[in-house]
Amino acid sequence: MNTPTKTQVIVITGASSGFGALAARTLAHAGHTVYASMRGTTSRNAPQVEAVKQYAAEHKVNLRTVELDVASQASADAAIQQIVAEQGKLDVVIHNAGHMSFGPAEAFTPEQFAELYDINVLSTQRVNRAALPQLRQQGRGLLVWVSSSSARGGTPPYLSPYFAAKAAMDSLAVSYASELTRWGIETSIVVPGAFTKGTNHFAHSGKPADQARADEYDNGPYAGLPEQSLKGLASLEPADADAGEVAKAIADIVGLPFGKRPFRVHIDPSQDGAEIVNGVADRVRAELFRRIGLEDLLHPVVTERSKG
Repeated sequence: MNTPTKTQVIVITGASSGFGALAARTLAHAGHTVYASMRGTTSRNAPQVEAVKQYAAEHKVNLRTVELDVASQASADAAIQQIVAEQGKLDVVIHNAGHMSFGPAEAFTPEQFAELYDINVLSTQRVNRAALPQLRQQGRGLLVWVSSSSARGGTPPYLSPYFAAKAAMDSLAVSYASELTRWGIETSIVVPGAFTKGTNHFAHSGKPADQARADEYDNGPYAGLPEQSLKGLASLEPADADAGEVAKAIADIVGLPFGKRPFRVHIDPSQDGAEIVNGVADRVRAELFRRIGLEDLLHPVVTERSKG
């Protein structure tokens, strides 16, 4: 892991479990001040808050929790304000919050699709609107977006609401990137593959609300497909696949010097093809920017404010 040149103040969304919790601990061990954000810190996630407190004390790291419900702009605003008030700055925002659903697309209601879109996409917009004024004022910052290989990989069936939302989130990250470089703000997109162990994504995935419609698939020509699909995904995953590698990749990105952070990093033991497709898409984007005279937007600039 890279040794950071300075302690950075970091907030991670959806850090009660999974990639978020792993990244929070890894970054804290790297010497950073880390806020593991989550909703329900005094209710449903109170045990996680206590676990973070105990972990920080046991390992003597600066790991904290903060109440942040990504479904609420007021909550996002309050969380960022609290962090800046306590630390005087904010260096890194890690967009990790997300939720998965599993089932035939037709059996999900439009409202369920909207809910998944809200959790996986609109959440990042709320947090950006809360955090970016501070980062722009500083003239320096980093956004890390935890995308998914499902956005451009092999996209197996029965995961459409999640895949559609993650594709939208990835697209939003790409668009934001070029709008922030002149403010001195960097973007890195982390692309994990389908880790079936080490996270709660599959275990806690949502189900279609229209069970009658889902039954038509389960009892028709698609009978047995869920088991076949999940078994197939698991078979592609090497026995030594470790979700902690995603956390390490995030920490490595944060530890790199300004201007040296990669635009996109894949951690996909199953190699579902996303790295190939993203590689082409990112090259096409860079070429278009050069053709229209906006090549400077591909790299963050050192601002006068960041020098001060």
